[in-house]
Amino acid sequence: MPKHGKNYNIVASLIEDRPYTPEEALDFFKEHPTAKFDETMEVHMRLGVDPRHADQMVRGVVVLPRGTGKKTRILVFADGEAAQIAEEAGADYVGLDDMVQKIQGGWLDFDMAIALPKVMGKVGRLGRVLGPRGLMPSPKAGTIVQPGELKRVIDEARKGRVSYRVDRTGNLHIPFGKRNFETEALLENLAAVIDSVVRAKPASAKGAYIRKAVIAPTMGPGAKIDISALTALRSILS
Repeated sequence: MPKHGKNYNIVASLIEDRPYTPEEALDFFKEHPTAKFDETMEVHMRLGVDPRHADQMVRGVVVLPRGTGKKTRILVFADGEAAQIAEEAGADYVGLDDMVQKIQGGWLDFDMAIALPKVMGKVGRLGRVLGPRGLMPSPKAGTIVQPGELKRVIDEARKGRVSYRVDRTGNLHIPFGKRNFETEALLENLAAVIDSVVRAKPASAKGAYIRKAVIAPTMGPGAKIDISALTALRSILS
């Protein structure tokens, strides 16, 4: 069993063994921080899918309406006119051969990579490096785009674009803001996350879709969440 710090254990002892509403859980963690820094709030969900089957894979992209609370460092693999578009749109790093070589040399100081379809022949060499870190551009993650889509995707990343993918055990782990956000802002972001996940439900999934949910700060324990109250958050988006 992993050993936790004093603050973690204190907060864990205060969490009641019952389902919380999302608002109750957020208010609790705002009142009982487990770290000195401003932690990211995350929702963890166990889904009723078997990701071993391709038709039950759950993945998607959601733009958090209130942002993520952190700066996303964006790398765009492009050259020529597309590179100029990316630079004007505010990408932090833009290049192709030079960036591929730099990453092969061990550089990974970015949070998101975007590429044009025509350059994937070169970017594909980085699969073993970027893939395990969730940084490899892909059509399903919406990070392989045509030049005309670059500005939109970069703008979304700046505003709070988050991609997610179910892991091999059927779980999702999605950040939805910082602890110092107002509860209302966190709830709005969480509503957008849940709406996206529900819309991503595979047609082949049977029975209960979201089977268990937990809200937790990055370094803290989790509080069980009432599934009905969680899915009901979608109504605040309308």
